[in-house]
Amino acid sequence: MDAKLTLKLNHTVIEKAKEYAKEKNTSLSRLIENYLQSITKEESEKAGSNITPLVKSLSGIIDIQQVDNFKKEYASHLIKKYK
Repeated sequence: MDAKLTLKLNHTVIEKAKEYAKEKNTSLSRLIENYLQSITKEESEKAGSNITPLVKSLSGIIDIQQVDNFKKEYASHLIKKYK
């Protein structure tokens, strides 16, 4: 359910924000709503939002603590792969 909100902002800021919203083909209200949603998300939601399902599925495959020289190990893997 939408509700009305009144804000007092610097006139210049409002004009620049309106121009930005127009360039992005959105309304100033939607722009502000999206911003407020992004800054009020829970930390767990923020951390997971940038990680794709593929990356999540790959997480933990290699234990970096157990590999002494992971660059050397990876180079060795590539050499074997492309022989």
